[in-house]
Amino acid sequence: MPMHLVGLVVALIISPLPVTRLPRSRIPHLSASDDDFPSDDYSGDAGPELAFAATATVTATTAATTVEPDVDAGPDNNAERSTLKQQLLALAAACNRGEAASAQDLATARSLVDSLERLSPIAEPTLAPEIKGTWELVFSDTQLFRSSPFFMAGRAVCEDGRQAGQYDWFCDMHRAALAISTIGKVRQVVSDSMLISEFETQAGAVPFVSDFVPLAYSGGLPLTINGAIVSTATIESNLGGAYRLLMDTVEIKGSNIPGLRQALDAGLKLQSRQLGSALESVVPTYANPQPLFQVTFLDAGLRISRDQDGKVFVYAKQSDSTEPTDYSRVSSDLGVSSLLQGVASTLFG
Repeated sequence: MPMHLVGLVVALIISPLPVTRLPRSRIPHLSASDDDFPSDDYSGDAGPELAFAATATVTATTAATTVEPDVDAGPDNNAERSTLKQQLLALAAACNRGEAASAQDLATARSLVDSLERLSPIAEPTLAPEIKGTWELVFSDTQLFRSSPFFMAGRAVCEDGRQAGQYDWFCDMHRAALAISTIGKVRQVVSDSMLISEFETQAGAVPFVSDFVPLAYSGGLPLTINGAIVSTATIESNLGGAYRLLMDTVEIKGSNIPGLRQALDAGLKLQSRQLGSALESVVPTYANPQPLFQVTFLDAGLRISRDQDGKVFVYAKQSDSTEPTDYSRVSSDLGVSSLLQGVASTLFG
């Protein structure tokens, strides 16, 4: 994994935004501009000025979106749910999980989500056995990495309004800074006590050959840096329709960088809970954040969740397994061995 991702993880934990315990007043909404990615609206007093400080208190927010599901399992509801799900999944595929969504795509997706939430067949989804398993993120109306409990915790230490808008801007700038990277699979593994986020990504190992050799060639070598950022959170409270999460660790798994991989496999990880507890012991106004993560729709194959600001995350169930992905078979050679094998088999038979 690129080392600046590791730096970001550390920076976000040790530099919490200042917050005060205030009631919810306003929520930043995504803009309707038709750009490459739906950035957040920083109008009003929520400007892009970041003011990090060493003290914080947890904002005890309530759910941003409360939906009363219609749990009638009649044939009409079943048929309507099926149609809405097909439309939502087709839209998600067409706009690359939301990353390439236009303003109209977002409006349509949110309308479909609202309709599905009112037809959720399970009244208390986080208590249902269907919730457990491995889920793949197929759509979001915000940055995909905000499905990680790590970034939810970062948001939870911000007060609503201005600081929430600043955090939205920071997340958009983080993705813009990493535009050279490609986001792969984004998963959540949900068990009775844990929620694990797996965020796979890759970037060119040698992006521009002409920077290193005197060749008139603008491309790079077919070698990539791969890895997965794995964030583990404890489910502190199961509220029936939402989880209250507490971050435990952040680690990088499956890195294909020689040397770094061995250090990571030896147990190198960010101990978020321990670091937060240390801050609590020396900063009286700081408390480890416990973000609220809602489940607003659930059936056997689809889940819709929202964070504390109502941002949407749609997941498709991959399996009932509650075990995290095993990355031990990923080779730590920057893909050189597979490249050489491809050259030999393609060019020399």
